[in-house]
Amino acid sequence: MRAVAFVTFKEWAAYRSHMIATLFVGPVFFLVQMSVWNAAFSTKEKIGGMGLQEMIIYFAITMIMNYIVFDFADWNFQMLIRTGKFLTFLLRPVSHRYFALSQKVGHRSLGFLLEFIPVYAVLWLGFGIRLVPDDLVWTAVSVLLGFIMVFLINYCVGMTAFWLTNTGGVRGVFLILRDLCAGVFVPLSFFPHEIQNVLFYLPFQFMSYVPVRVFLGHYELAGHTYSVPYIVGLQALAVVLMWGISELMWHLGIRRFTGVGA
Repeated sequence: MRAVAFVTFKEWAAYRSHMIATLFVGPVFFLVQMSVWNAAFSTKEKIGGMGLQEMIIYFAITMIMNYIVFDFADWNFQMLIRTGKFLTFLLRPVSHRYFALSQKVGHRSLGFLLEFIPVYAVLWLGFGIRLVPDDLVWTAVSVLLGFIMVFLINYCVGMTAFWLTNTGGVRGVFLILRDLCAGVFVPLSFFPHEIQNVLFYLPFQFMSYVPVRVFLGHYELAGHTYSVPYIVGLQALAVVLMWGISELMWHLGIRRFTGVGA
């Protein structure tokens, strides 16, 4: 992992201007969100059980956390399948899933330096938002599990290329639904109770919503209120189950690979 991560780090460092652009895009997008929520809270003190300041902090945490867990394994995998380049990985004595995870570690290590730290500083110094986790250790564990969960879910989406070859349309729709169900656009507690009950049993909340809640020090969804250690334990269990699903999809999908494009 160290070798692949280091090579990926150096490779993407050559295109660091792409990441540096987020220094402008991220804060500008956050400024737009602040304007929207300021308008929404102009006539109300609380929406969905959250006040204005709590809402702003929620989206600030969501934004900086995305710089850590961001992933493109779905696009990369379907590209390898579509072009036939995946054939070379079948000849290598290493799991492609582990190889892809190692690439993500290298890519996000660079993202941590060029995206997370600068934007965190902008929020602190420019907006006066001091993001300090309620418990640093539990937050770090939850973010790590979210990091793995995002990878596994995206990798499974990428593996649909074994059946579809080109997954552009599927990916486009899925990414929107994924982020919606993960609490990226709005907190999951904003949804009607019936929908919250469904979202509670889906894996997407463990990508973003749970790490953000752990950062804040409390968790609630669909009437469930859990302690931080308990919800992180559920998150770990969800990651293990997601790994099992990815393993099953691999064994079913590899039988369909025909080396198209090679």
